[in-house]
Amino acid sequence: MPSLADKLKSLGVQVGTANIIPPKADHHPIESVVAGSFLNTPRGEAFVAEQIFSEDYLHGKVSPLSDFPLALISQWAKDVRIAELPINKFAFLDTETSGMAGGTGTYAFLVGAARFVDGKFTLQQFFLRDPSEEPAMLEALINFLAPCEALVTFNGKSFDAPLLTTRYKLHRIPVPFKNFAHLDLLPLARRLWRDRLPSRALKYLEEHVLGFTRTSDEVPGYEIPWLYFDYLRTQDARPLGGVFYHNAMDVVAMAALLAHVSELLVDPYNRVEHGLDFIALGKLFEDLDKWDEAARLFERGLEIGLTESDFELAVKRLSILQKKRGDVDQALRLWEQSAGKGHIYAHIELAKYYEHKKRDVKTALEWTKSARVDAVQADLPAYIRKHWLAEIDHRLERLERKAGL
Repeated sequence: MPSLADKLKSLGVQVGTANIIPPKADHHPIESVVAGSFLNTPRGEAFVAEQIFSEDYLHGKVSPLSDFPLALISQWAKDVRIAELPINKFAFLDTETSGMAGGTGTYAFLVGAARFVDGKFTLQQFFLRDPSEEPAMLEALINFLAPCEALVTFNGKSFDAPLLTTRYKLHRIPVPFKNFAHLDLLPLARRLWRDRLPSRALKYLEEHVLGFTRTSDEVPGYEIPWLYFDYLRTQDARPLGGVFYHNAMDVVAMAALLAHVSELLVDPYNRVEHGLDFIALGKLFEDLDKWDEAARLFERGLEIGLTESDFELAVKRLSILQKKRGDVDQALRLWEQSAGKGHIYAHIELAKYYEHKKRDVKTALEWTKSARVDAVQADLPAYIRKHWLAEIDHRLERLERKAGL
């Protein structure tokens, strides 16, 4: 009696796997997706992609190339080296990782690093085709960072730098940025835009501060680890093109953001458009003990217009600052200049000075009356005018009683 196998053969059905041809793996190596080259290092071969951004490149409305006046940022960061080093000694760095947990189980499979070379912004991206190539990638990064003495990151002090330090130590390779000055732009961004913008994520700042919108090549950050794991499984690097784009734009955005902030701090009056940004700058200058400049910034913010709650907080902040300044002659000069320009707050401060310091009720009354005239005539939102008139009328009533009127 014929077996089942014999019956199947008679029907033309192939039995067994000996003659089955396995499907061809759909290999698309990284070099077929991203333009790059292979760099020989003491630890093996590393894949490196390079882009060069010319002097006329604009990231939105901002050039990453700037004079980079970093004195104030250096003072804010409490590191004098930031102001002393030329910009070509700074490396801008961002990593894409296998997870966000950190520790020895997390590694950076893509490191984007850039520096200024002959006036051009030169970006190199170091990629792990396989985790076994990590020592070679780390060695290749050392070569790129060799001319540098400072690091610029975005949340890098908390994440990127510690993660890379762990990887270097695991492979017993010296950490190339161990003694670098380190400027992390995230705390600075929070300081400047916390009150006005709902997010201080780099991509959000890129859109709403720098005016740059990424193309459809962009991939969300949360997808990136899974795209890499899929690549390791399939060896199909095509989905990683968007990861390289995401990383490159993060690095370029950091340079543009630093250029923008450094110039903004030097010349805020011609660069800032929002009242809350002036208030944020005023707070920063106040913390740097630049009280006169802080007072001017607060006043400009009050002029431009704020919401009612922000306005109240700014007025309070300015009043505290004026007391801290303590330099009466300088304060008087600034108040008189501001009063001449119609700043109501300056009239009030002068009234306070003459009432409480000079015991000159008559002059205090004159300044209070002039404050009321300005408050009535000024083009102010109703709630701001209401605020000033309430304070001024209360002061007028008290001063008139003191003067016997």
